[in-house]
Amino acid sequence: MNEEMVKTACFTDEVVRLARSGTSGAQLAQQLDDYHEKDIAAALEQLDQQHRLLVYHALGAERLSEVFAYLNDAGKYLRELPVKSAASILQEMDADDAVDALETVPPDTRKDLLEQMDSEAKADVRLICSYDEDEIGSQMTTNFILIDRQLTVKQAMRALIAQAEENDNISTIYVSGENGVFCGAIDLKDLIIARENTSLETLISTSYPYVSARERIEDCIERLKEYAEDSIPVLNEKKRLIGIITAQDIVEVVDDEMGDDYAKLGGLTAEEDLNESLLVSVKKRLPWLIILLFLGMVVSTVVGLFEGVVAHVALLVCFQSLILDMAGNVGTQSLAVTIRVLMDESLTARQKLELVWKEMRIGLCNGGLLGVLALLFIGLYVWLFKGKSIHYAFCLSGCVGVSLLLSMVISSFVGTAIPMFFKKIKVDPAVASGPLITTVNDLVAVITYYSLSWLMLVEVFHLT
Repeated sequence: MNEEMVKTACFTDEVVRLARSGTSGAQLAQQLDDYHEKDIAAALEQLDQQHRLLVYHALGAERLSEVFAYLNDAGKYLRELPVKSAASILQEMDADDAVDALETVPPDTRKDLLEQMDSEAKADVRLICSYDEDEIGSQMTTNFILIDRQLTVKQAMRALIAQAEENDNISTIYVSGENGVFCGAIDLKDLIIARENTSLETLISTSYPYVSARERIEDCIERLKEYAEDSIPVLNEKKRLIGIITAQDIVEVVDDEMGDDYAKLGGLTAEEDLNESLLVSVKKRLPWLIILLFLGMVVSTVVGLFEGVVAHVALLVCFQSLILDMAGNVGTQSLAVTIRVLMDESLTARQKLELVWKEMRIGLCNGGLLGVLALLFIGLYVWLFKGKSIHYAFCLSGCVGVSLLLSMVISSFVGTAIPMFFKKIKVDPAVASGPLITTVNDLVAVITYYSLSWLMLVEVFHLT
């Protein structure tokens, strides 16, 4: 194959060159027909306003509606157009994309745009906006095909063709029954190959999966992923079809959920954006940092309670960070595993207990191995490099090794139990963030380490 053919074409740059070439009107529109809307959207971000206006004029509202769906800040570009033209673009967009675009414009502009949109588009936008952002209804689109179950195959094909002009999600055709109640779906292929005298009822999958519009996204996202359909119907309280979640919507929802969980695991109240202001970023990070500050004070206070032990065996302080770091690492590992497992809503109490027991056994095995290594190497280090007696050195290293074992077992339990507790009380388990688990494990490790040191080194071996 020719080397030039396998090179990735930079279509965005080509669109930019076309827009700047001076070509306008129908000729520019014809040239841009060969390019994907995503590439045109990327090109708009590189063009100045003058050249963008040329592209707007050439493409028209219908094509621009597809382009604007790919823009991260559609409001910036909508504001470059007259209100009526911008409203025309919005009403051509899928309702969910129009909602996303409207969120990027100021409230006053949003109101003006809505007033200029036709009643059907306005109703679709308001329907989606009526759901909270954590409800699946806020992510649906009203772009779907719906037919009545009483139709014949021939009538169903006519209804499909009539609706396809406005709705292009046609791979799955949804069916409603009496009073508009959702009763199943038909695969497009099955309808196309069906004979005219075939009963439509035989084509309907009556046990087709669906979600309720008021369901929380985090409660149904795993179900949506598992079905792996092109689209999943969204029903209202009366079991009527009001929208669908497409595969693209699912990808975006999963990405948003992962972003939110990642933010929470990092101790943020929400995912940060590259372009957000310094003040907004500070507000997102500060709440957890304040909580962790006070938890850190508790840890420091506990260390102070063991001042007498440190005074007798000063070398203990040298290995405190080792115990704390390993406990924090183990707890974070258990946390990551637990949050992933808790996504399965069908998990039984027995399975949760088995997970706790498994994580503790993993902590025990790893802690046992690392404890033996600590016993040997710390003992040799204290004996050879600190000039202590071999008895002193290995008593100290034995205390460190046992403390390491215990703290890792307890940390495995904490890293598993805390997110389960949050889940039980209906709080997102990702709130049991890495910083929180680490600080709690610091507290556990400090108490374990110095309590054991006092018992073994001062009370039993009298290393003073």
